[in-house]
Amino acid sequence: MTIKLIAIDIDGTLLNEKHQLAPATIEAITAARNKGVKVVLTTGRPLSGVSPYLKQLNISGNEEYAITFNGAMVQTLNGKVILNHTLSFDDFLQTEMLSRKLKVHYQIETTDKIYVTNKDQSPYTTAEGYLVRLPIEYKTPEEFNEQMLMSKAMYVDYPEVIERIKEQIPATLKDSLYVVQSEPYFIEIMNKAASKGNALKGLAESLHLTADQVMAIGDNNNDLTMIKYAGTGVAMGNGMDDVKKAAQFVTKTNKEDGVAYAIQKYVLA
Repeated sequence: MTIKLIAIDIDGTLLNEKHQLAPATIEAITAARNKGVKVVLTTGRPLSGVSPYLKQLNISGNEEYAITFNGAMVQTLNGKVILNHTLSFDDFLQTEMLSRKLKVHYQIETTDKIYVTNKDQSPYTTAEGYLVRLPIEYKTPEEFNEQMLMSKAMYVDYPEVIERIKEQIPATLKDSLYVVQSEPYFIEIMNKAASKGNALKGLAESLHLTADQVMAIGDNNNDLTMIKYAGTGVAMGNGMDDVKKAAQFVTKTNKEDGVAYAIQKYVLA
């Protein structure tokens, strides 16, 4: 069946090893869009962190979409929320308390801010704020309230700390929430219904598309659900082994314009 929507992860997939959009990638995406194919960037970032790449790709408007916060939200590029699976206040209390027990840095992301509960914030939080273009604010747990729209919680620390604590996260938490390691220094925690796969399925259905009409391209564990959902699941050559096993096709690496290669093969050929 003809592919009508391409969902593309950003880091390690859309961007090359220099964290840049390569000319070949821009050219292939532009050609696909000229054929009427929707291109949807899917990421752990908020919409503000996607905007620079959308601008380079010349994608904008209220009929174009992005999957943000690892599937916690589907938004139009004008910011309207189409789907929303956020954390509850009880989820916040549970995950924040666990961060203290595990001795790991913690943060909450909303659509307009990153909140940290440690005064000595992790350097990876500082880098994340810069990357996704969100301000960072220190807030004690007592200052949080039930009205806050919390897209995701994160354990953020040095890779050796994340490696130590990931096996210590209780099975009960993993049963009630979606817990995924998206980077060596990030463990992300979201609503159980929040995943790139669920978000992509919801968006496709709202556009009256079937899974067979969808291609998903990714490299990391947080891309697994969308690669399994899509009729054409594509793993990057630089991707994790589990992602490659789940995919129908393994493209070239992000250093070798793997996204452009996959689009040429399945959409433009």
